[in-house]
Amino acid sequence: MANPFRVTSVTRAVPPVAHRRSWRAFRAAAAMLAATAVLAVAGCTSQDGLAATANNGTGSTSVDERIVEISPDKRGETVVFAGVDEHGNAVSSGDFAGKVYVVNFWYAACGPCRVEAPLLEEVWQTYQPKGVGFIGVNIYDQPATARSFAEDYGITYPSVIDIVDGNTKLAFAAVTPIQATPTTLVMDRQGRVAARIIGQLPAASILSTLVSDALAEIE
Repeated sequence: MANPFRVTSVTRAVPPVAHRRSWRAFRAAAAMLAATAVLAVAGCTSQDGLAATANNGTGSTSVDERIVEISPDKRGETVVFAGVDEHGNAVSSGDFAGKVYVVNFWYAACGPCRVEAPLLEEVWQTYQPKGVGFIGVNIYDQPATARSFAEDYGITYPSVIDIVDGNTKLAFAAVTPIQATPTTLVMDRQGRVAARIIGQLPAASILSTLVSDALAEIE
């Protein structure tokens, strides 16, 4: 007679090997998502190869691949631009003649742009009394959207509205690639690009250091 308590077979819901493979796949997917999140924070659009320059004989030094400081003898031509800000006021490179100034490329729906906005304003408030200029370049929004952003984030410096023809961005792109948003540039007293930050500004102190370096240069 058959033993009524005999177990003839056991079916595993998840074999050990399959379980391990599933766990490895989960971890790989999580790592990929984390990497994607980091890239999203760094910038809203793709970065470019010039950002990787670091002590390689090109005259540039880099804290990391996104932050580049250019030696005076390796800087490009003076950038000349003109546009209209979100309040309808004319803005041009002539407004910054003989000054160190900061240029930030942004738009309102860009997440990293929103995160870095208070840091930019902090540096602006610190260096405005020292004669440093600040100008934003909004590459996507209408004036009303740019004004609303400035009110929401407490931004007090103006922004060129560049959506119509993109001429301001083109003027800067002629001497340095602008392939990520946000991108922040520090301009020297000759109106040349002295430093560049691709993607989100990591800390106000980094931009402060780059501005201080430009101010310290002998004219």
